[in-house]
Amino acid sequence: MTTLNDNTPLLSSSEPITRSDSLVSTGSTSDDHRSPGASAVITPLDRLNPVARLLFAMLLAAPVLITLDWVSALIMLCLELIIFTIAGAGLAGMLRRLIPIAIVAAVASVSMALYGRPGGHVFASWWLITISQRSLLMALAVFLRILALALAAITLLGRVDPTLMADGLAQIVRLPARFVLGTLAGVRLTSLLMNDWRSLALARRARGLGDSGAVRRAVSMVFALLVSAIRRASTLATAMEVRGFGTNAARRRTWARPSRITWADALGLAITLTVDAASILVAVWAGTFWLIWAGVPT
Repeated sequence: MTTLNDNTPLLSSSEPITRSDSLVSTGSTSDDHRSPGASAVITPLDRLNPVARLLFAMLLAAPVLITLDWVSALIMLCLELIIFTIAGAGLAGMLRRLIPIAIVAAVASVSMALYGRPGGHVFASWWLITISQRSLLMALAVFLRILALALAAITLLGRVDPTLMADGLAQIVRLPARFVLGTLAGVRLTSLLMNDWRSLALARRARGLGDSGAVRRAVSMVFALLVSAIRRASTLATAMEVRGFGTNAARRRTWARPSRITWADALGLAITLTVDAASILVAVWAGTFWLIWAGVPT
């Protein structure tokens, strides 16, 4: 393998083309992205097309975003936990990922409980702070809404491979190939920033410059990292231009691995719409349904 600069790989004429050699690889199989020690078990979530998973996350967020009642958010959160667990996401893993989100949600709900619009029975009041029945219900709704939104996004999109997502966006959504593959290359290269930071820190320590002046050292390392990123971006742009991404032929690019919508995606869409309808209908039945743009309920 040959390089231009800053560890940016290019292809030589004598080497076979492999996925690791291509900065702008457009797709992969599931085995390509599985770590050596990872399980070979394919869960139902893994069978979904990445574009379909993105659509499902947006559809699950819609009822939570247009309403501000705690019942619809609670139903949405419970159904998500049940369905994602059945789909193989793992209940313990989901709860573990929700811990930092729950802390943020708690902070947001406390501010809503203290400063939300009062209504109903007033439990306590002091200066600008009024804790009432309505503000507490709004705080509960905010807490549950944040958890529901985060759970759908983390579970559906957290493990999506960027390469497979690029395949779907270009072939199914029909986004421009040059934009999709350029973004993919940038996303894949962001992982190099941490490696560059560690390398810079080790280099400065080897030169005797890493034991004092923390602020000055951080500023100089950030500047060096910025210069390295700009150089790498320039090299990447040149490499993509050489490979034909800047020509009109790039609009008619072929794909090594096709991205298709399957029966699993259709089933996932039906389940998603059912969850949306169930959360809204239960809230309407309970009398708590509250559209955000409809004003404060009486």
